[in-house]
Parts: sequence; C-alpha cells; structure tokens
Amino acid sequence: MSRICAGRAEEWNDNEQREVQLDGQSVVVVRYEGQFYALRNLCTHKDVPLLGGEVSDGKITCTKHGGRFELATGRARALPAVKPVTVFRTVVEEGEVFVESLEGA
Repeated sequence: MSRICAGRAEEWNDNEQREVQLDGQSVVVVRYEGQFYALRNLCTHKDVPLLGGEVSDGKITCTKHGGRFELATGRARALPAVKPVTVFRTVVEEGEVFVESLEGA
C-alpha cells in the first residue's frame, strides 16, 4: 500500500486544502469539520483540478463548471459531473496526516 504524509494535523485549519502526490497522482486533501478527506485532484467532468474549490455541506465544488463531489465517497452530486472521483484513505497517526491508496483494502 502506498502512503504519503500530508503534514501535522494540528497545523491544519478547518476547510484547508493541500495537494500531495501519491503514486504519480495529484490528490487534494481537505480538513472538513475536524475530519480529513482525500480525493483525486481532478474533476471527472473536464479534468480541472479540484484544489481551491469551495468546501461546504461535506462536498467540494469544481471552480470551472460547478460539479460537486462528496468528500467521503467521491460521488458526483451536481451536474455537469456524473462520474465519481477517486477517493483515498486518510489516517492520523502520532499527529501526522497520512494519505493512503485504497488498493488492497
């Protein structure tokens, strides 16, 4: 299983977003209501990065066309996006936030 550290949990503000690279993929990591979520950093509608999109109601919105994705599941919740975005596992260990691939889970 691949994993990467996204920083110390205590250094994150709520709704903060950061980008990490995992297995050659850009991943957006979001802290929302005290929880950490990680999604592939590409809208499934037109391959626009999700990083910087508005985070509210447990979803992130693509800044280009308004597609919305659930942070927890990656499911598309607003047109024009219809396909889910890949999600990754987040784990906090000894104060560090790690992002892991779901392969082999």
